[in-house]
Amino acid sequence: MSSVNEPVWVVQLHDHASYDHVRLKRVFTTDGTRHEVVLVDVRKLMLCADRDDTDYVLRPVHEWHMGKVRGIREFLDPDNARIPEMPYVTISARRAPGLLGWFGLEHEGVVAFRNGQHRARYLALAGARWFPVEVHEREAALLRQYCGAPDDARTALRPSMTALSAEPAPDGAETHDARLRELDGDER
Repeated sequence: MSSVNEPVWVVQLHDHASYDHVRLKRVFTTDGTRHEVVLVDVRKLMLCADRDDTDYVLRPVHEWHMGKVRGIREFLDPDNARIPEMPYVTISARRAPGLLGWFGLEHEGVVAFRNGQHRARYLALAGARWFPVEVHEREAALLRQYCGAPDDARTALRPSMTALSAEPAPDGAETHDARLRELDGDER
């Protein structure tokens, strides 16, 4: 089995008893993909996602059945060999409610999940402040406008390269634990 290096984002969780971080990888990894990774502020993303008026907006995590909660917790566990994909979203803008919106002077973002809504809502409950999502390149600027993470988040959460195979990482390749120590300031 050959070793394939691809970026893995480490997302810190601040309110989670089972583990303190999760790992996420890209959905679209082929060369020439027309999708971008955007680091989003979780609170802003959830606000925009709650505006989605389709029938597929999930209830809050505390209303899920325990089997679903346990399944997502186990799926995201960083000790698993399989690294979950980051949420994949689409975004649009619509007139905001109220007088300014009616006149077309104020707009709001509306996020719809193509995949990863359970992951995103669980990460929000677990205390993630920001995490990466993937979006089509034509919507990336709009997603940054309405849901983008602050500049300090972009410097704190960068992808690392890890070998995603059963083989050990090649010499000089950054390992997951080494990257975590760097991000945590060696406070593990």
